[in-house]
Amino acid sequence: MTILVNVLIVVATVAAMEGVAWAAHKYVMHGWGWGWHKSHHEPRHGAFERNDLYAVLFAALAIILIYVGRNDGGTLLWIGVGMTVYGFLYFFVHDGLTHQRWPFRYVPRQGYLKRLVQAHRLHHAVEGKEGCVSFGFLYAPSVPALKAKLKKLHGGSLKNSDINSEAAE
Repeated sequence: MTILVNVLIVVATVAAMEGVAWAAHKYVMHGWGWGWHKSHHEPRHGAFERNDLYAVLFAALAIILIYVGRNDGGTLLWIGVGMTVYGFLYFFVHDGLTHQRWPFRYVPRQGYLKRLVQAHRLHHAVEGKEGCVSFGFLYAPSVPALKAKLKKLHGGSLKNSDINSEAAE
C-alpha cells in the first residue's frame, strides 16, 4: 500500500507541477522575473542563458524536499521526486525538442509532441513579455485556438511568421 501511495504522490506532483510551471511562467517569468526570462526570448549565445537559473531554483527546491523527506520519511521526499520527474520531462520537451539544445536533432512530425513544439513556437511569436500564449510545458491548447488568441491579441503583428507558418500548423 505504501508504494502505491508514494507513486500516487509522485504522479499528482508531476500533474500539479504543470499548473505551478504555467503560473510561474505567466506571472513570474513574464512579470517581475522577466530579467532572467528575457534571455530565453532572445537569440542564445553559448550553451546557457540566464533563464536557466529558474531550472536551478526548482532543482534546488526539489533537492531540499528530497533531503528533508528522506530524513523524516514523509511525503516531502515523494513530492521532491515528482518535481524531479517533471524537471526531466521539461528538459526533454522544452530544452530538447522545442529549442533543440541537444547535440542531435529530432523534430516531431505528428501527434502530441508536435503540438507541444508548435504551441511553444507560438509563445515565442510575440516580441516582449506581454500578449504571449501557451505558458504550459507539458500541456498545450490546440494550435488553432492559440492562433486565434494571438490574432485577437495582436491583430497579426508579431515579431516573426510563426503564427502563419506551416511549423505552427
